Amino acid sequence: MGGVKERNMAGAKREKREVTVACLQFSCTDEVEPNVDKAERMVREAHAKGANVVLIQELFEGYYFCQAQREDFFKRAGPREGHPTIQRMKNLAKELNIVIPVSFFEEANCAYYNSIVVIDADGTDLGLYRKSHIPDGPGYEEKFYFNPGDTGFKVFDTKFGKLGVAICWDEWFPEVARALTLMGAELLFYPTAIGSEPEDPDIDSTGHWQRVIQGHAGANVIPVIACNRVGVEVIETEKGPSKITFYGNSFIAGPTGELVAVADNKSDAVLVATFDLESIRYQRVSWGVFRDRRPDLYKVLLTLDGKHSAV
Repeated sequence: MGGVKERNMAGAKREKREVTVACLQFSCTDEVEPNVDKAERMVREAHAKGANVVLIQELFEGYYFCQAQREDFFKRAGPREGHPTIQRMKNLAKELNIVIPVSFFEEANCAYYNSIVVIDADGTDLGLYRKSHIPDGPGYEEKFYFNPGDTGFKVFDTKFGKLGVAICWDEWFPEVARALTLMGAELLFYPTAIGSEPEDPDIDSTGHWQRVIQGHAGANVIPVIACNRVGVEVIETEKGPSKITFYGNSFIAGPTGELVAVADNKSDAVLVATFDLESIRYQRVSWGVFRDRRPDLYKVLLTLDGKHSAV
């Protein structure tokens, strides 16, 4: 009987569960309305190409202002409730029957966050994620503006699958991708703003950036969508103008880390790819990377210095 059962199971036809994802890449002005208008036009283009989930880049309402430490830039933040860009994207998601993660600079009383809300296909706000890892370096001085996120990692159960969402610097940490996949994510989304280094224009981290994120896809057997901006942005700082050339190269990686779609380093782009989440689910299980995990050996990951207790 066992053999019959095995043959029946082997012959069972699995239902496909295909989802089409899109990644938007574009240059920004430093005015909110033109940027949101452009985002909406490109969301509509992605929808016309069949997209069910459309990712917009990090902090797309204006220039990446974190090149400078300026008090007046806190005026760019707004509360989640009643936020005009979020409301506009809620209306758009409902109209097109698509899911849209929306990045914004969040004001929450005395705290400020680099945040994202996930809008479901009926226009419902499914919840908020606040960026966990906050960088601090020349041209990327985010600790001046953003509190470390207090939401923990979040997986959002949408009409088109379970989405894990993290933000820019989060994408460099393998723990984030692994945690989100363990929590049931079927797709990982990373809105991003990364480019040249103002203190050394010869540094180009494009390849490093792509390979790290492709590794998350392969290590967790899960598709990853990484969305960056393009264009040259100049911000006045206390020491004079600071310039970043954002290098684009947005991409969609498949569950073995393979590049499925890639943008160039200059152009606005809409990338689209389709994945069968049910097939990938069984691929992930059969590959064994989750079966053979040893959480009992990973306690060192809970330390900063690699030691289990203070000396």
